[in-house]
Amino acid sequence: MSHDEPRPSGSQGNLSHLPDDSPPVRAAVAELRRRAEEEEGSIGSLPFLLSDAHLVRFLRARDFDGDLAWKLLKNYHKWRTEYPEIGADLRPYSVLGLLNNGYIGVLKERDLHGSKVLIYRVGHWDPKMFTVYDAFRVSLISSELIVRETETQRNGVKVIFDLHGWRFAHAFQISPTVVKIIAAVLTDSFPLKVRGIHLINEPLFFHPFFAIIKSFLPEKIKARVHMHGYHYGRSLQEHFPASILPQEYCGGSVSIEDLSRKWTDFITESESYLQSISQLE
Repeated sequence: MSHDEPRPSGSQGNLSHLPDDSPPVRAAVAELRRRAEEEEGSIGSLPFLLSDAHLVRFLRARDFDGDLAWKLLKNYHKWRTEYPEIGADLRPYSVLGLLNNGYIGVLKERDLHGSKVLIYRVGHWDPKMFTVYDAFRVSLISSELIVRETETQRNGVKVIFDLHGWRFAHAFQISPTVVKIIAAVLTDSFPLKVRGIHLINEPLFFHPFFAIIKSFLPEKIKARVHMHGYHYGRSLQEHFPASILPQEYCGGSVSIEDLSRKWTDFITESESYLQSISQLE
């Protein structure tokens, strides 16, 4: 996921709110496709890679600045090529165990800024059964699905990490290579704007570990990290209306268990699309 960079001079941020079929957007997409086709080998060869729907995501993620969108597009494909253990096979079966454990839930309603909100429950990731790459693949699959939504392309995502159940066994799986992967995705390798990262129920021994990850992040992303602790009800509602939060998180919406089941069903139902963007031999 990419952070929301300052809009450079010469960018065309006003295009972000135009429909995909408007002439200015179509022209920007055509120009990005031309650059990709001219620089042979810069991205992969699967048909979806040069589709209008795929390319416009990178333009919106960079406020239609062509140079920044091109850089992001190349980084995305480089990242997925360099880490096939995460990004090659995006079919649902590869993460079904984690999904059935309720590792992720996605809120039905957006926040007041139009951002999509995802909740990861770290305690539902058993590091003895699933690797950190499995957990990361859940995030990548979910991101690939929500980035298809135009409103999410425009308004980005916010993520809540519930660290209840975090153990040293989780930390042991986060190697320097994994930290590098996390930093790359959060900064300049995925066409989603990260509007906020919220941590709740974080134990004391998590803080020095997270400090290492933060050291790899740009200042803009660091400023969007919020630690709420164990008594997070009031502070979390400073960022999210109680009406959209699950009941388990001091909200008035449905249960996180229900949201998790529905998101698992949605991923499973999206198998055909996920297979089409898997980079399999």
